[in-house]
Amino acid sequence: MAQLAAGVGVVTVRDDRDDLGSTVSALMSVSIEPPLVLVSLASHGYLTEVLLRQDRWAASLLSADQAAVASRFATPGRPSARHLVAGLTHHRGPHTGALIVDEGVAAVEAETVQVVPAGDHTLFIAHVLAVDYVTAGRQPLVRLRGRYRPVG
Repeated sequence: MAQLAAGVGVVTVRDDRDDLGSTVSALMSVSIEPPLVLVSLASHGYLTEVLLRQDRWAASLLSADQAAVASRFATPGRPSARHLVAGLTHHRGPHTGALIVDEGVAAVEAETVQVVPAGDHTLFIAHVLAVDYVTAGRQPLVRLRGRYRPVG
């Protein structure tokens, strides 16, 4: 599957007083009506544990010049997402309270409506609560053959 290019995003959630987030490349649109998205996360991860308790989360779809952001959120043993967005333009989503990275290609806020165990991953299917922004002029960041790459 490394031969298939995939968009890169950051999924974030606010858990009580802390913020969590992780880089993902398994994020996709499922349905237009109703608007549904899906994210696939490793079942043993802490973000999965939190998303099983907290239904509302956000996804920031990164732009080609945000590979460093993707790397920050992909680092094992990473600190709170609040520290990971330090120095980055960001805000909290009004519907989820989750951190949203600005200057990407798009951002959505979502609420999980179905959880599906799938091998060593868990699929979270979510209703889109809001499209925070769309920046059609920016190129997306993609992951292909184990590396972040710009489109083009």
